[in-house]
Amino acid sequence: MNDIEDVRDYLTGLQDRICGAIETADGGARFVEDNWTRVEGGGGRTRILREGTVFEQAGVGFSDVSGTKLPPSASAARPELAGASWRAVGVSLVFHPRNPYLPTTHANVRHFRAERDGETVAWWFGGGFDLTPFYPFDEDVLHWHRTARALCEPFGGAERYGAHKRWCDDYFFLKHRNETRGVGGLFFDDLGSDFERDFAYQRAVGDGFLDAYLPLVERRKDTPYGEREREFQLYRRGRYVEFNLVYDRGTLFGLQSGGRSESILMSLPPRVRWEYGFVPEDGSPESRLAGYLRPRDWLTELG
Repeated sequence: MNDIEDVRDYLTGLQDRICGAIETADGGARFVEDNWTRVEGGGGRTRILREGTVFEQAGVGFSDVSGTKLPPSASAARPELAGASWRAVGVSLVFHPRNPYLPTTHANVRHFRAERDGETVAWWFGGGFDLTPFYPFDEDVLHWHRTARALCEPFGGAERYGAHKRWCDDYFFLKHRNETRGVGGLFFDDLGSDFERDFAYQRAVGDGFLDAYLPLVERRKDTPYGEREREFQLYRRGRYVEFNLVYDRGTLFGLQSGGRSESILMSLPPRVRWEYGFVPEDGSPESRLAGYLRPRDWLTELG
């Protein structure tokens, strides 16, 4: 099997399964679907859940887009793709919970293929998932990374987990803040040596996301909080906006390739605030977060 249609079928099913699981976990709202088409080729379906019991906003988007000219950010990095037609399929999600004790999360799985004169000249898989807590709990971080390590086992075990965990730490790093976006997870790109094996790994990452995240929802969704915690959550969401608009390659590719802005920017939180020169009080619960915003060997340090 070496067919992008098989990848597409998996991704649409993954979107369905994740949306169903999140509706059940939320218990108060349902996803609204927005189907769209792209003039240059392809389209997608964006699903948004708003003002739920658990999730202030949750977005799960599927896209299948194509074109004949790559955006500058892609063609500069891969000159061998010059003049090739391309197609990209993927599922991307971002969940912004209402409760500050439940982390924000992101996941993405995607496949890219380019052709010239009817011949495939390049293909690869990419994806991963990461976690952005505001009030971190060690047991949550351990569960997240143990789940990531377990799904890597059939694909190189500790070596695969270590490589893609480091890649995640490096990618989700805000250089201008000198901090990571959260406690990491897995990230990979340009995985294109063995279609069957690489596709199987993409499926493991996509399927493993709910195993990693849903237990955290159950643990934290009913934790009491007040205005202080809510204000800190909104402040820290500002970092999420900064990363997505300054560094995120998917956002850049989507906007430069003529993608649908509403769907590309669904990752942004519905409410956010900035505060000049904010420094948490020493010894406060908010000050703990700084110790988690750097690359760490979580399974060794906390396990």
